[in-house]
Amino acid sequence: MNIKEIGKRITGISVPFFGVSWNPPESERKVAKRIMSFLEDRRVLYSPYDMEMPMHCVNSIIEIRRYLTDEIGSLESGSELETNLRALRAACRKFLDKTQDNKHEMRYLRPPFNNISSWIFISGLGELRGVFGIHIAKIAVSYGLEIEQELASIIPIVDEE
Repeated sequence: MNIKEIGKRITGISVPFFGVSWNPPESERKVAKRIMSFLEDRRVLYSPYDMEMPMHCVNSIIEIRRYLTDEIGSLESGSELETNLRALRAACRKFLDKTQDNKHEMRYLRPPFNNISSWIFISGLGELRGVFGIHIAKIAVSYGLEIEQELASIIPIVDEE
């Protein structure tokens, strides 16, 4: 990328602490938008826990992980989006590792969730949603994307006080 292209992307400089605002490459923004569109249709990320069937969730998270891996391959190494996607993929792996020991029991879990396997499932899903909420917010802000209300429900709320 030459200096003219960089100059076109810079939209502002902040002081007293040094900072530069810039417009990300269009191709990266398109990838980010495509990822958001994909994640908006993944109810495992936002549906109430008592509506979830554990094995369907596990399968959906495996699908999300594969999708993220494909998208990471289309990005330049070291980009901010790549870093966020790698964190999302790691959260998927952690959830799957956590629930793998109880895979046989997961098949038979049904609401109400009132045993140790269901608690492991719910806590793992909550942790996954927390990580996704943080990184979805970062991606949306970095690339100026709007998020559907259901997916936005997992973005952490900042207490202004």
